[in-house]
Amino acid sequence: MRVLTATPVPDPEPAATMAHPLATAGRNDPRAYLLKQSHVAATLGSPFTGEILAAAYRQLWRAPRLDATIAEWPLDPAASAMALRLNAGLHALARRGTFADLSALYAGDHTEFDRAVGEALELGEPTLLVWMAHPTQTNEVRRSSAFMAALSLLAKRHGMPFDLLEVGASAGLNLLLDHYAHDLGGVAFGDSNSRLRLQPDWQGAPPPMAHVAIASARGADLRPLRLDDSHTRERLMSYVWPGDEVRSECLAQAMLLARDDVPLVDRESAGTWLSQRLREPQAAGTMRVVQHSMVLQYLPEDELLALKASILEAGHRATRDRPLARIGLEWNRDRTQVLLCLTSWAGRAGDGERQILAACHPYGAWLKWHLPAQGQVTA
Repeated sequence: MRVLTATPVPDPEPAATMAHPLATAGRNDPRAYLLKQSHVAATLGSPFTGEILAAAYRQLWRAPRLDATIAEWPLDPAASAMALRLNAGLHALARRGTFADLSALYAGDHTEFDRAVGEALELGEPTLLVWMAHPTQTNEVRRSSAFMAALSLLAKRHGMPFDLLEVGASAGLNLLLDHYAHDLGGVAFGDSNSRLRLQPDWQGAPPPMAHVAIASARGADLRPLRLDDSHTRERLMSYVWPGDEVRSECLAQAMLLARDDVPLVDRESAGTWLSQRLREPQAAGTMRVVQHSMVLQYLPEDELLALKASILEAGHRATRDRPLARIGLEWNRDRTQVLLCLTSWAGRAGDGERQILAACHPYGAWLKWHLPAQGQVTA
């Protein structure tokens, strides 16, 4: 059995300004965000993705309907991952071999980005429009290490097994976090015999040593992805940036594990589903945990408010033997950092206070732990 160790390479220094032509789109034109995301991709270690998006910006005129769709984009381009939807669609066309020149570009056989991307935009426009209509669903399994670190704190404090509830679970791969082997700052968690070994670049003191027991795990998504479908598996792979072998292999190994332990993901809106789950009876001696990663940005305002209200209401009902916690891995308000945050309730004074545990790489490559040694927190 092949065992994968996901040891990330530190992020490079921000890339030098690429040789883009002068932008014809105004600063508030959503099309200009393709260039911004191009620089972000290069900074995060994928200059190839940066070049793809820059070429797409330059050649967008060749796909009039796609051009209009992006120019009239009704959502926040960053929060809705507009550029990454287009990037994933182009990656999918390359993986399928739909356009030989594009596939050759992705294979490294040439560097004519504008030629290959321009042809794909022009001839593959109908397919790309479909990709633009759906939010990204990356299922980054390395983010599960951040969840595991937060659960170690709760396990140390409460000593209870967890009932996990994940909103925006997509294919549910992060619900299987105890099936992966995690090395978090030298402390081992999960299944030591797992074929998938996750080892984020850990900065700071390690999390506390504690047994993290998952009693149940269930998720919800408006468009849950079925991993027994080959098209779904290919779709997930297309969301991974080309050339990122660690991300690709982590996803591939996690999907193999999910064949034997299929995640339970309901087709339901986040607010409605979570309200129902939190009102169900909770066994004494178990801790309910609501977890979510990079999903709040996609929720309509009314649904986001309903979700927060459901959690707060359940928190007020929590007791010492039936506690509740919320673990979130999301962008901060100005989208400068991805933060791992924890809030817990157990019927005691001081419950419900949000605590920032760490700053994290968007795709889980590194984690900067904020707590002191042994992860002591105020009870």
